[in-house]
Amino acid sequence: MVDDPWKILGVPIEATEEEVRAAYLSKVKEHPPERSPEEFERIRDAYDALRDPRRRAARVLAVDPGAPLVSLLDGLPPRREFVGPDPWLAALKEQ
Repeated sequence: MVDDPWKILGVPIEATEEEVRAAYLSKVKEHPPERSPEEFERIRDAYDALRDPRRRAARVLAVDPGAPLVSLLDGLPPRREFVGPDPWLAALKEQ
């Protein structure tokens, strides 16, 4: 698990997705995998932790428990959970 992905990428906690991606690409250019594989892995793990909005929201809440969760997850589609057999599959079994 990455300790502080914002510090590794050099972006503030309020950074947008575009800023995080730009910082990631910049850091990868500085530390390519063939020259420094350990540093590249840290950078990649930090980017992975911040590029997924749900994982990022969880990290923000860990750092700042008072952060408004609603604003962190605005615009995300709801997660689809498996709740039972697919109606299509059930219809097939009936035939």
